[in-house]
Amino acid sequence: MKNKKTLATPYLIWSAAFILIPLCMVFYYGFTDRDGNFTFQNIFAIQNPEHLKALWLSLLLSFISTLFCLLLAYPLAMILASFRVKNNSFIVMIFILPMWMNFLLRTLAWQSLLEKTGVINNLLTFFHLPNLAIINTPYAIILGMVYNFLPFMVLPIYNSLTKIDQNIIHAARDLGANGFRTFQKITLPLSIPGIISGITMVFVPALTTFVISNLLGGSKILLIGNVIEQEFTQTSNWHLGSGLSIVLMIFIIISMVFTAIFDKDGEGTVL
Repeated sequence: MKNKKTLATPYLIWSAAFILIPLCMVFYYGFTDRDGNFTFQNIFAIQNPEHLKALWLSLLLSFISTLFCLLLAYPLAMILASFRVKNNSFIVMIFILPMWMNFLLRTLAWQSLLEKTGVINNLLTFFHLPNLAIINTPYAIILGMVYNFLPFMVLPIYNSLTKIDQNIIHAARDLGANGFRTFQKITLPLSIPGIISGITMVFVPALTTFVISNLLGGSKILLIGNVIEQEFTQTSNWHLGSGLSIVLMIFIIISMVFTAIFDKDGEGTVL
């Protein structure tokens, strides 16, 4: 038993160095001013009209992206689950494989595709069709979010669907339930843990992203992640950046609470 605890020592050191210490620094800077005095001004700075606008836009785009991911992922997860592959790791590999490519490169690829003289518009011009003008708009940001975060929605839902006992489905059919009734009363309720986990895994990174909005929004559309990133890298105001980060943590904690309530056994997150 002691040996097993000893094996966890490197992880504990890693967690302390790269999770706990940075988190403590964020709270320290968030609740102090440049002179080191305790203050709530960095937290209340979220009431600034520009910060509020960025926050609400982030929430809106994150919600829309999460909704699109759910609508696309659930049917796909059902199709994959219907294959009844004995080795689930093969399905997991299919979705994880594209994620091996750098996140930045994948987003840059979409920038090349969507720009005015990009691949898509060149093809449309060749076929004498109207060009797309969605680069540097919220639509491009949503597209980037859905593309990058869709696997995070598919995997938890797929995992929940594969854990449903098929005998329950067969029993419902034997009792006269049609396909829609079976889905409504059995499949959907039993897959809720996966849905909630998927929503959390998509909504959180979508809410905090700044790379996608920088590249596909042309730095013209500021999300709350962009505001925080600028406070750290451009204005060097770590206190304000940390304060806004703490506000953002509240929304992340709320989403995690929902996951804990509806997915108590971790059915949607453990493959």
